[in-house]
Amino acid sequence: MKITDAIKWFKETFAPDLQALRVNTPFDRDLLCAIAYQETGFIWSNLIGKVPVTEISFLCVGDTIDAPNRKAFPINKQALLNVNDGGVMFDIARDCLIKMAQFIKGYSVAVKNPNKFCHGFGIFQYDLQHFKNDPEFFLQKKWADPKNSFLLCIKELFEAKARQKWKSKPTLNDNEKIFVAIAYNRGKADLSRGFKQGHQSDDGRFYGENIFDYFSIAKSVITAGMDSTNGPAPIPAPTPLAPAKKIYRVKVTSNTLNLRSEPTIPADNPSANRIAALPNGHLVSLLSGSAGDKWFEVETSLNGANLRGFAASDFLELVTTKAKAIPVMRPFAGEPQSGIAAVFMPQIRGRITKRTAIAGPFSLNEPNQPSRSSTAEPSVLRKEVIKIIEWLNVEKPAHKRYQPCEGKTFCNIYAHDFCHLAGIYLPRVWWTQRAIEQLARNEVVEPLLNATIEEIRSNGIFSWLRDFGERFGWRQTGNLTKLQNAANLGGIGLIIAKRVEGGRSGHITLLVPEMGNSKAKRNGNGDVIAPLQSQAGAVNFNRDTGKRNWWLDAKFKDHAFWVHA
Repeated sequence: MKITDAIKWFKETFAPDLQALRVNTPFDRDLLCAIAYQETGFIWSNLIGKVPVTEISFLCVGDTIDAPNRKAFPINKQALLNVNDGGVMFDIARDCLIKMAQFIKGYSVAVKNPNKFCHGFGIFQYDLQHFKNDPEFFLQKKWADPKNSFLLCIKELFEAKARQKWKSKPTLNDNEKIFVAIAYNRGKADLSRGFKQGHQSDDGRFYGENIFDYFSIAKSVITAGMDSTNGPAPIPAPTPLAPAKKIYRVKVTSNTLNLRSEPTIPADNPSANRIAALPNGHLVSLLSGSAGDKWFEVETSLNGANLRGFAASDFLELVTTKAKAIPVMRPFAGEPQSGIAAVFMPQIRGRITKRTAIAGPFSLNEPNQPSRSSTAEPSVLRKEVIKIIEWLNVEKPAHKRYQPCEGKTFCNIYAHDFCHLAGIYLPRVWWTQRAIEQLARNEVVEPLLNATIEEIRSNGIFSWLRDFGERFGWRQTGNLTKLQNAANLGGIGLIIAKRVEGGRSGHITLLVPEMGNSKAKRNGNGDVIAPLQSQAGAVNFNRDTGKRNWWLDAKFKDHAFWVHA
């Protein structure tokens, strides 16, 4: 059974329990689904349809490892027999192993050894090391009722939350929930290490990385009355905005209004603290500030990105004092098949556009090009994205399509090729304005270079994403951590910046999923401060964190972080 299908089954089957248990806790059903799949998913997903649902929790037992590989009580059969009721417990644990192994063949070897027995019990694998202090849970087989396992998990999550020094924190964001799950597994999480923490499995993946995958899948699966995301990667939906008592509108006579991370304009580089450039007429919610203040702290949603920062009050006009929420953009479910649809430079029959040739308006069509699956899960998508990067290999001198020459760079070509192979649309050529007017009237327009279509550079792609990105499944995201997380799920992320000088090229870099020793840089709070990127430009590289905050250079007029599932 696919992971997505298994988690969907779990979420639906235990919906009432999950809903009830999350009340008055900072933990949600998606986190519980993720931990449940990590701990025993390989068991209960194989029992679906084979045994009654009421027996599944009882058969969620495992872990037969003894000393010298186990240090906690009981290290072996004799250690268990040496305590009160240890013999009864051994018989129960041994019987559970035999019954479970009928369905989970990996335990057949353990069954052949008469000294082997299970140490973990229930959906969340409550360990037998607690037998001395809580014998009734095991002797009375309380794990067979999933509610008891859920309650224990919640209790241990609260303890893990306290170990993270978040005991008084009433709510947790998604990243913090993952860190608590890591602490649940290993005692405490080091935020600066990201999710590469906890038990490391044979495939090199860490407990935290797996929880992040399963948590994201749980948030994205379709269940009754719930929303879903589109595309193969389980990227979270845009963050909604809470209703605000005061809504303002951006009012500028020219240009845009900068949203800044601090209420000041740096003298040496006015772009250094810019979060985004807000267009004329854009709505923002007031967070703090009053009449006469030079700066207002505001929140807004820009093309799906949740943004908070400071804006000059002189360029904001009051719209309403009635509580309301600013609407959030959501990408279309699928690419348009008519009207203003995707366009490519028509291929010439028999022509093969290769990486080894100088770039032109044509898209790559080499035999056996790698691609990204349309229905796979994160573990597969990540490998496919890495394969695309390695196949394009912008560092290879023989791949002339991406090598800088005569003062020209080709980040736009690389971004298009990458997205094209990944199965999503980012234009290499785009319709002229006249052609767009015809297409909007549902007229048939033939793509003809320099007549109805024209090549598009990075500055043009910046505008295209703003104007048409939503139509093709793109949306902005508000920070580097969310951007890197999207890439880590096998989604597509990019950073794009537009030049101040209209005739000069902007720049685009693509996000790379963190795998093995390749990883982003994080601060002590776990926030990404330098994402893992891939680029063609003045310097080409396949995987690197690059120059930190390159998009805030004074030569760039604006920047944005975009994601696509």
